[in-house]
Amino acid sequence: MIFVSRHTSVCNVASVLFNRHIFRMLSSLAFLLTLPTAVSAATVSGTVTDRQTGEPLVGATVQVSGMNTGTVTDAEGRYSLTLKHGTYTIIYKYIGYADVEKTGVKVGKEAVIIDVALNADAQTLEGVTVTGRKNLEGEGALMQERRQASIGIENIGAREMSLKGIGNVQEGVKKLTGISVADQGQLIVRGLGDRYSTTTLNGLPIASPNPDNKLIPLDIFPANTVQNITVSKVYEAEAFADYSGAHIDISTKEHATEDFFSVGMSIGGAFNTLGKDFYQMDRDGSLLKTPSMDKSALNMSLTDFDSYVLTKDIFNTSFDVDKKSTMPDFSFSIGFGRNFRIGSQTLGVLASATADHGRRITEDAYYKTLEATGNTQSNFGYTGYTESLNIAALACVQYTLRKADRIGYTFFYARNAGDTYQLREGTDAEGNNLIGSNDITHIYTLMNHQLNGTHYFGDTRKWELTWGGSYSDTGSDEPDRRQVMFVKDDAGALTFFKLNRQETMRYYGELDESEWNGDIALKWKWREGDHVKVGFDIKDKDRDYMGTRFYYNVNKIYDEVTDIYSVSDFLNQDNVASGTVVIERKMQPKDNYKAGNTIYAGYLLTDWHPASQLLVNVGVRYEYSKQWVNYATDGGEKYAERRDYNKGDLFPALNLKYNLGDKDIFRFSASRTVTRPSFIEMAPFLYQESYGGSQIRGNADLENGYNYNFDLRYERFWGSGDMISITGYFKYLDSPIERVQGLNGGATVHTFQNASSGTAAGAEVEIKKQIVDGLRLGANVSYMYTDVKLPESGAYTNKERSLQGASPILANVDLTYTLNIRDTRKLTAALLYNLQGRRIHSVGVSGLGDVKQQTIHTLNLNLGYELNKHWSFKLQGKDLLGRAVVFKQDVPSTGEEVEVERYKKGASFDVGFNYKF
Repeated sequence: MIFVSRHTSVCNVASVLFNRHIFRMLSSLAFLLTLPTAVSAATVSGTVTDRQTGEPLVGATVQVSGMNTGTVTDAEGRYSLTLKHGTYTIIYKYIGYADVEKTGVKVGKEAVIIDVALNADAQTLEGVTVTGRKNLEGEGALMQERRQASIGIENIGAREMSLKGIGNVQEGVKKLTGISVADQGQLIVRGLGDRYSTTTLNGLPIASPNPDNKLIPLDIFPANTVQNITVSKVYEAEAFADYSGAHIDISTKEHATEDFFSVGMSIGGAFNTLGKDFYQMDRDGSLLKTPSMDKSALNMSLTDFDSYVLTKDIFNTSFDVDKKSTMPDFSFSIGFGRNFRIGSQTLGVLASATADHGRRITEDAYYKTLEATGNTQSNFGYTGYTESLNIAALACVQYTLRKADRIGYTFFYARNAGDTYQLREGTDAEGNNLIGSNDITHIYTLMNHQLNGTHYFGDTRKWELTWGGSYSDTGSDEPDRRQVMFVKDDAGALTFFKLNRQETMRYYGELDESEWNGDIALKWKWREGDHVKVGFDIKDKDRDYMGTRFYYNVNKIYDEVTDIYSVSDFLNQDNVASGTVVIERKMQPKDNYKAGNTIYAGYLLTDWHPASQLLVNVGVRYEYSKQWVNYATDGGEKYAERRDYNKGDLFPALNLKYNLGDKDIFRFSASRTVTRPSFIEMAPFLYQESYGGSQIRGNADLENGYNYNFDLRYERFWGSGDMISITGYFKYLDSPIERVQGLNGGATVHTFQNASSGTAAGAEVEIKKQIVDGLRLGANVSYMYTDVKLPESGAYTNKERSLQGASPILANVDLTYTLNIRDTRKLTAALLYNLQGRRIHSVGVSGLGDVKQQTIHTLNLNLGYELNKHWSFKLQGKDLLGRAVVFKQDVPSTGEEVEVERYKKGASFDVGFNYKF
């Protein structure tokens, strides 16, 4: 019996110690037995792999039948035996795989090479109970975890992501059934938006730096720091109850089975970007540095600021635009792992770091707004230039105290920095012919520390104690958003646009959020496969936000602007000092807020087999949530107002699993979960994260929404890792929180209300099939229906509609091929197709229909070649179809559907290598 807690995904070293001890013992035994007869002996060697993926199987047993001679495979799946001359039967074994016997193996003077590919076999795991997320990377082993799990899960491991060229967690989860990604990285699961899902790192919650999203941006986690991703769309009582869409658990890489040091590098780029002119506004250093300004200008009174800005340039950047030739994208990675013996214990250390730099040009793009009559109100074309630099670092230290104790510490750091310059030209609602030059720098950061342990008690390990704690600090900085607008007269001459004083401006915004998490659980296993578990959790997070705007009054500048890329002749410190240009600081109390949320929770659950084929997972969880926001009303003082929302709830969960024979599984799940309002939604202050963004006003009457979830799934596992899954689900949303639109002085203001009800229902089909040896097909398709009835108040056109962001149909199809060449070489190829059906991008207001993003088709290709145990190479192509992203809007007054936005990013490629010392 193997028991795995949900915390073993952070630093589980038991299997490593076992494999290393067994390897040394058996290797030494084999050496001693063969030493006297070395002159009449030869070696039998080779590799042991997973037949469906070609992945090496680490720690597989290689045993000579009828003899005390054997060994285990190393980290590359290799083995070696020294045997006397003769004929033998050799048995190859690995947990979760069918045994293979090689009979009639003749050992003579020449070395014998035998490579073996094992088939996954669910029957070999009848004695294994999985109650949480295991520490796995390979597709075959993850398939077995999925089959044996108490609740329905889906997963994808590091090796599959590498095979398919998946660069980060966001790309990985998009390959799973029923999941898509909308604007700003918002995750849509079964048609339910960002607020309905939750993310954990190694089983512990993690804060989001994005004030408008509940989930942390998943592209902040590069694939080569991730061990596996597990997604559960049903609820189990040991998890926090604030999800109805999906619980996404990201397991970072852990221990090394053997010492290693590796480096990797790749270069590439987009076909429409490489070698082209690339424009960028003046920058304070590279993207490694966060742009800064004179912070004293933020802390003084407005009167002092007006005097201070006349004597000193408080900014380190100008509005000038530089042009350079685009160089290739590059990425770099480095990894290190080593195990140290300290007495009878083992200290394992693993560290890795990645850096990825890229540029993209978006050409021939445009967007326009319509009137209710269908006439164009404004129309702008634009070209965008985006540079990104993503950095991540991971470190894991693990230590065993005794055979029944292990503790571990994991550190993860990520920094995603992006800078986008955009040049747009067109006409506004008043008919002005305008040219806009603007630049946005946005930096997300995450620093996470985790410490946890697992302890077993009793001779038969009937008692298991697990504990864990984490601290994360996240940030979302918009440190230097700049915009300057020009108006073009009939003769084509340009001057500064002066209709209002907010067109030429700067914006600085900072959001910091910290979160503490702790949990402890005790499990009692009263018989094989059955247990009771009780646990306690606490989560505490705090947020601090501030934003400041600087408007440039250019009414005294009348000269023609001959070069829009060089405006320092006008916007400079001399003109500010003389009063020709006036900088106005807008730092209103309502542009600041503090918020926090503390959740205390306890739960009781059990896994129980009332019959040999039936598993009942039932539990109940109680959560008490204390949520608060300190804010300022319009014209009020900073942090003068406070909204508190405290609520306690019970959340029951039932998960049934019935094994019909050895291949077929039926699962049923029912649960009640919660959807809580976010900080900016629950307090009635006017909020605008960035210049040009939507104005949002919270609602003091907003309350929790509750979700009633029902799932029925059929799974069949057979052959060499083949499977099919068919799922039907229904969700009733009681008082769901919906974003609605109202009008204030002609401008649209977004707010939030509890709708009366909503529903989400659908069907999902997934299949994985080995077509021929080495060639594998994976496919999934989802059909979903969503509906929500909105409150009567609001300026929206449709009072009943589908959920925003929900695509009625999603599909993924991939073909992967693995060819083992000789002893050490391997060729892999993966072709991936993704379909995302049309969905509501933004809700229509004031007589206009919804803006809908049209169907998107994406095709990626990834090729890999392993030359030997040291060198590997890759060639990757992304978005090979290169199709434009198109948005259309319904115009009820004319019955037409008008295209209102279009952009195209284009296909890209990269080539790279990895060397392992």
